Amino acid sequence: MAIGAEVEAGIRGKFDSLFPHLDERQRRLAMGAEARSLGHGGIKAVARAAGASPTTVARGVAELEAGGDPLKRVRQPGAGRKPQTLKDPGLVAALLSLVEPEERGDPMSPLRWTTKSIRALADELSRTGHRVSAWTVANLLHEQGFSLQGNAKQVEGKVHADRDAQFSYLNNQSREHLNAGQPVISVDTKKKELIGLFTNRGKTWRPAGDPMRVNVHDFPDPDLGKANPYGIYDVAANDGWVSVGTDHDTAAFAVETIRRWYAGVGRATHPDAERLLICADGGGSNGYRLRAWKTELAALAAETGLAITVCHLPPGTSKWNKIEHRLFSHISMNWRGRPLTSHQVIIDLIGTTTTRTGLTVHAELDDSIYPTGIRISDTEMNALPITRHDFHGEWNYTLQPTQTT
Repeated sequence: MAIGAEVEAGIRGKFDSLFPHLDERQRRLAMGAEARSLGHGGIKAVARAAGASPTTVARGVAELEAGGDPLKRVRQPGAGRKPQTLKDPGLVAALLSLVEPEERGDPMSPLRWTTKSIRALADELSRTGHRVSAWTVANLLHEQGFSLQGNAKQVEGKVHADRDAQFSYLNNQSREHLNAGQPVISVDTKKKELIGLFTNRGKTWRPAGDPMRVNVHDFPDPDLGKANPYGIYDVAANDGWVSVGTDHDTAAFAVETIRRWYAGVGRATHPDAERLLICADGGGSNGYRLRAWKTELAALAAETGLAITVCHLPPGTSKWNKIEHRLFSHISMNWRGRPLTSHQVIIDLIGTTTTRTGLTVHAELDDSIYPTGIRISDTEMNALPITRHDFHGEWNYTLQPTQTT
């Protein structure tokens, strides 16, 4: 069982009160006794609480377990190995000169194009006259406020001038539809998934030492191919619908998923619906530039009798799409660590996704063929019953339920 932070804090308080009255040998024995009482993991926990080396604590344990008289010699005040920074006053400055220019993007940093492991930093410091071990480098970096960190996806690139205004407009449209009892859905394509014994990020509970064996290389299986999950999230009902496609992710596939959702559950969930609001990203198979997307939606509006309004998220903001954190994130957590060996496995895993807030998801296979490269002429576009809104009509538009010729 792991030793918690509260236990370590208690030990630290005990040592702070006791150690000023003990000599070095007595402190070592006190730490050893505490470590023995904690059992497994006690040495490291006591070392952290006392600010001592695990080796010193281990010596205290060994002396107690030996049963003999400990050594009588105690170091004189000020004895022991001096910190490296006292012996080499320029060490910290030399270390920061290696890591800080890299943080500022300095192309002249000696380690600009290398992996800055603590061993590489120690070698570079030793080469310039500062003889130091890799462990000392690690300790110095921690003292200077550095830590090992990954990347954080926060840079969105160029921000559109009307980004916030579009978000406000989309929210107002959503609120108006919901208050009127009209359905609002968020749509998007989930990441394409390889079918077969391929690694899937995350971990799942299995017998110790028996991980799921998967392929070393992620080369697509020519027979199994990939899966294209396209999802719909019903904002009011907190329900999800995912079509798992086997062909291309096209506008026709996206609209067919919406068609299946409405025929399967949407019409029953919203029996009085006269309008439908679709919140979508600006690119992909439901991109605002795609003529095929608008053409397919016009056909759906004519079939269902619904006035279909589309509001696209502004460029570079797809992560704010509700479907990403209301549906797709939960699907990813549900199948983490499990190879997606067939389309049926994907459908089953998606269909069993639930949350404590009551999310339910329906998943089904769509093995239809969706050709690419279909062109829509200017004449066909001009014939669509589309009304572009006054505010950014390229992002916000409504397709009326009028049968086109």
